[in-house]
Amino acid sequence: MTTITPPRAPVTSSLTSGVLPKWAPWAVVSGSLSVGLVGGLGLGLALPLSLVIGVLLVMVALPAVSWQVEGGRRAKDRFVTVLVSLAFALAMLPLLSLMITVTQNGIHRFDGTFLSSDMRGVLGEGGGALHAIVGTLMITGAAALISVPVGVMCAVYLVEYGKGRLARWVTLLVDVMTGIPSIVAGLFAFAFFAIFFGPSIRFGLGGAVALSVLMVPVVVRSVEEMLKLVPNELREASYALGVPKWRTVLRVVLRTAAPGIATGVTIAIARVIGETAPLLIITGSTTATNWNLFDGRMSSLPIFTYYSYSIPGARPEFGVERAWAAALTLFVIVMGLNLVARLISRFFSLPTSR
Repeated sequence: MTTITPPRAPVTSSLTSGVLPKWAPWAVVSGSLSVGLVGGLGLGLALPLSLVIGVLLVMVALPAVSWQVEGGRRAKDRFVTVLVSLAFALAMLPLLSLMITVTQNGIHRFDGTFLSSDMRGVLGEGGGALHAIVGTLMITGAAALISVPVGVMCAVYLVEYGKGRLARWVTLLVDVMTGIPSIVAGLFAFAFFAIFFGPSIRFGLGGAVALSVLMVPVVVRSVEEMLKLVPNELREASYALGVPKWRTVLRVVLRTAAPGIATGVTIAIARVIGETAPLLIITGSTTATNWNLFDGRMSSLPIFTYYSYSIPGARPEFGVERAWAAALTLFVIVMGLNLVARLISRFFSLPTSR
């Protein structure tokens, strides 16, 4: 004899069914923030302090309403959700503030003239950052050409081949290099090239070597983590087909980890593209555009920003405007690098992960 189970009645989201409707949390949040802002401003408090009061009301009101309707377990979950959302907002606040500040102050001089002219012969108004843009791109590009192959091969050694004491020493040295101050890297590059060319040496290649000292450990660490995420089953399947280890690493492991490697390399480039101290020591500064990495002083956007703000000239407002415009230019370059990394990651990702 079979028993027929009657269908369950649909659960409706209402204030009396034990589940808050979707609009209720948003209504509590909006009401609490409104009460905090209106009350704080009414008492003569500043806007940030009034907003803090509103957030505190949200942290109290939303779990309390949830406790009355949904129970203690769901109330704790909503309280933690509020804390996580608040942490995310606090983390995004400096970034948004930086973006708005740099854009507002730098957009006035961010034009074609600024991007296509240098500071040769300019004493007051006018001039541009072409020499700094060229120097930044060439020095950072040369540093990437040095660092990426070394970092990737070092990471492959640590993950695929490294065993015993040597691998442990390499890992330790990479960790130590990660914490090296940037000015120490500049002093190292200056001391190295001064042995061969004398203490007056200033050129772009030295800056690339200094930046590569900072880039290599970041590339090694990021690529190493990406290689560890490649499933061992892929390696074993390749070995089972008789593929040698070097070809497995090249065609299977690196191919699978290519999206993460591209992201790690981009992070490493963004890490060093704004460095100022090592370039001040080994590349110096100039007001003219220098296209030769191997001869002569080269400027960069961080150095140009520093000198434009600290030594603005007879009319300080023009130097400050150029400093903000150079900062905005550097910001745009970093954003472009991140977009390129996204495109590379999407292009190299496996078809099943798209």
